[in-house]
Amino acid sequence: MIFGLFRKDPRRTRIALLYKRIATASREPGLFARLQIPDTLEGRFESLSLHMVLMLRALRTMPAPADEVAKDLTDAFFRDMDASLREMGVGDTVVPKRMKKIASSFYGRAHAYDGPLDGADEAALAAALGRNVYESEAPAVPLARYALAADYGLKQADLDAVLDAGPVFPRPEAFAEEGSR
Repeated sequence: MIFGLFRKDPRRTRIALLYKRIATASREPGLFARLQIPDTLEGRFESLSLHMVLMLRALRTMPAPADEVAKDLTDAFFRDMDASLREMGVGDTVVPKRMKKIASSFYGRAHAYDGPLDGADEAALAAALGRNVYESEAPAVPLARYALAADYGLKQADLDAVLDAGPVFPRPEAFAEEGSR
């Protein structure tokens, strides 16, 4: 019985790999260089949150056990956020308060992006992304186009493909417009 504690859980390993692939996609240099997401702690959180929202939306459209994958993926995201806070030196007594703020921010963004993504409303999505990612009232049109394309593409994949090969996100450079967001 004790040896069961040392065995790797294949499901947890697959979720960790899926989360790593999403996190890697959220750090694609073109997002920062061409789509002008600020290369700051906040900008990286915004990029990761956007990519997580897009993946979770796709999982909602897939058959079971996609709902369990979504739950496990969300848990992995918040474990990573918790570990990141601790790595940055945030004290144990402050971490729960910060995690509550991170969760509120994440779910607020998911809610703000959901409607425009559902309706393929580029203008509304660009406005929401502009406010959250760039802290500006200027719409983030290229980033909205990227997100709409990613949302569409992810919903075309099946769960096995996503778990085996990882999610496929478009190349950010394809959506960059010179001199604008």
